[in-house]
Amino acid sequence: MKKIILVFVGLALSTIFILAIIPVSKVNLEYLRIHIRANSNDGIDQNIKYKVKESVVSYLTPVLTQCDTKDKTISKLEIIMSDIEEVCNNTLIESGFSYKVKASIKREEFPARAYDNLMLDAGIYDALIIEIGEALGDNWWCVVYPPFCFINSTDNGRDNIRYRSKLIEIIENFKNNR
Repeated sequence: MKKIILVFVGLALSTIFILAIIPVSKVNLEYLRIHIRANSNDGIDQNIKYKVKESVVSYLTPVLTQCDTKDKTISKLEIIMSDIEEVCNNTLIESGFSYKVKASIKREEFPARAYDNLMLDAGIYDALIIEIGEALGDNWWCVVYPPFCFINSTDNGRDNIRYRSKLIEIIENFKNNR
């Protein structure tokens, strides 16, 4: 009987030890990230990644000002997913690239990241994923909801003061209601 108890206690302690050392990724339901993956790490593919990013941020900024919750943001993105791909693909075509993008909303793991005075823990997040071509290169990521990465964007050189005010209001409401 003592041997059975010792085996049971040993297994329980081993399980607790293993669970303590294995990192467990938590799902973060408060934020919606954006992740743009470059075709490759070649300089030309990395440069076009940033052009695609600018195009998609310029396109999404006025659209997302109408979304005051994560669920509304996801719903809106799902409705306009083909438009997002078209905006990105047009940027690629105008720059002489033949490969295309694939956009989707997925749940993926992200490392910890600081955005100004906001720190997002490592974990699993819902994200708008934009894969350029083979999507094998370094990537760019930020936050779509609340729209931290859209505050300082510009639209074809025009100042988006009107949009910034709404975005700041959404961000402040989000922070205050956490």
